[in-house]
Amino acid sequence: MNEIVTSIYNGLIQTTWIEAIAVFAGIASVWYSRKENILVYPVGIINTTFYIYLSFKGHLLGEASVNLYYTIMSIYGWYLWTRKKEDHHTPVLQITNSNKKEWIQQLGFFTAFYLVIYIALSYAKTAFAPEAIPWADALASASAYTGMWLMAKKKVESWIWWIITNLASIPLYFIKGYAFTSVQFIILLILAIAGWKTWHEKAKK
Repeated sequence: MNEIVTSIYNGLIQTTWIEAIAVFAGIASVWYSRKENILVYPVGIINTTFYIYLSFKGHLLGEASVNLYYTIMSIYGWYLWTRKKEDHHTPVLQITNSNKKEWIQQLGFFTAFYLVIYIALSYAKTAFAPEAIPWADALASASAYTGMWLMAKKKVESWIWWIITNLASIPLYFIKGYAFTSVQFIILLILAIAGWKTWHEKAKK
């Protein structure tokens, strides 16, 4: 336990300003998404662009692809969330639960991306990125792809996929030496659980 605490402390001391900004922007973005606030997307774009750089630097190629995808989906989600009905006040999108068909689509979406990312990272590990961790990186990445897609559609289940992403990312980034980011994912895990509860209540109303 002492070794873990020492490693976290040393990692925090060595945190770069790029990682620090990315972490704070990431936490703020999740906070805004829980509140169903449109600022989730512009703040999130700051987070994702910084993490594209950090992920490449840490040989987390799957996570780099996720953050590029985040950036694209943030623009898409930004558009969807700002659409209004004819009264120009009521959002077109409302928070809803997924039906059976949508659950099947989600699981298929996740499985397809997991297999593609895992195969690609396994090749990369052999060819030029020996430090890659294919199964864990693929899990964190594929669940994040799914969560971001559902977040743009305001589906309650997006938070379930975020919880999976955070659980996989906490040890993944810690092993790679990004202790501050690892702590961020602990905070994001707590916020994701809170976000699921908040959206679940809103969907019922």
